[in-house]
Amino acid sequence: MITVDEALEALFALVTALPSEEVPLAEALGRVLASDVAARRDQPPFAASAMDGYALRNDEVRHGARFEVIAEAAAGHGFDGAVGAGQAVRIFTGAPLPKGASRVIIQEDVTRKGDGITLNEDLDPKPHIRPKGCDFRIGEVMSAPRILRPADIALLASMNCATVSVTRRPVVALISTGDELVMPGDSPGPDQIIASNTFGLKALLESHGAKARILPIARDRIPSLETAFGLAAGADLVVTIGGASVGDHDLVGQVAGQMGMDRAFYKVAMRPGKPLMAGRMGAAAMVGLPGNPVSAMVCGQVFLAPMIRAMLGLGARRTSRLTARLAAPLPPNGPREHYMRARLTPEGLVAEGRQDSSLLSVLAEADALLVRPVNDPARTTGETVEYLDF
Repeated sequence: MITVDEALEALFALVTALPSEEVPLAEALGRVLASDVAARRDQPPFAASAMDGYALRNDEVRHGARFEVIAEAAAGHGFDGAVGAGQAVRIFTGAPLPKGASRVIIQEDVTRKGDGITLNEDLDPKPHIRPKGCDFRIGEVMSAPRILRPADIALLASMNCATVSVTRRPVVALISTGDELVMPGDSPGPDQIIASNTFGLKALLESHGAKARILPIARDRIPSLETAFGLAAGADLVVTIGGASVGDHDLVGQVAGQMGMDRAFYKVAMRPGKPLMAGRMGAAAMVGLPGNPVSAMVCGQVFLAPMIRAMLGLGARRTSRLTARLAAPLPPNGPREHYMRARLTPEGLVAEGRQDSSLLSVLAEADALLVRPVNDPARTTGETVEYLDF
């Protein structure tokens, strides 16, 4: 068996960052920016009023000063003339600052009668002007790679970018295996269960930026597995669930090998998820996950998610670990790295009492995977431990 870190290094060696594609900005949320983007304009493109009020010359501002209102300026409708001595322009937020003006007096600080205004006492000292380019200048760069958030989309739009170059989404083919499985909504026989892993893994993979395809269930027969692998053609990553162990009915490794898989490793010193297999099948990376539901989902979080990030150009590194204080003691860990289902509480991190790898109800209640290193000693309440968000 190899360690989790050794398995990750082998998995990263199976994949490379994918090429980019151009997409409309309106469809870029959550995508990974593939190349730097430079602003095509200043923002704002002119000095603009930050408040509703009156634009005038700052050297004339004093209590009781009177000004003639000669024009009006609004957002999208500026005043083309200039502000002279004793003059003011009624101005609204976002409007270009007229020539000659160097301050905006907010409307609450003036008394207006007809076409004239008088400045009140206790004037707000701020100029209320947004200088040209105070947000960003032409040529300033949004750097890649980065996952585009709503705020990034807004910034790119203001930089006048209608399209953006993003990394192509990795295509993942998901193959559940086993005579015991039926799809959700079907009527299982007396010896059958529902194929839950595929749907959980699809959700997990797509939450990390992949495009996952659920293929028909492969039965425990060589022709059925061969058909399933054939349907996976064109995928960047092929993931099988179940059948990767060494039982008489575990045929995934055998069939994959016959179809040209170059195996990288088999078995990882972790729990849950020991029977994990990986390699390459032609142009695609291939990962064989264990069939127990919790094992498959934990391996998806520990191994598949980092692979997807690497394929998106976000770097080949394991998922960042967080730390928390233990709210209850833990016994010593054994010779395999243990990813324990756990809950974050106000008192700290609590490991679930039942850690069986078949219990999806426990996994659904958990919001963390508490990471126990190999041969980790007993831990007491209050000690700091590492965990993964889940």
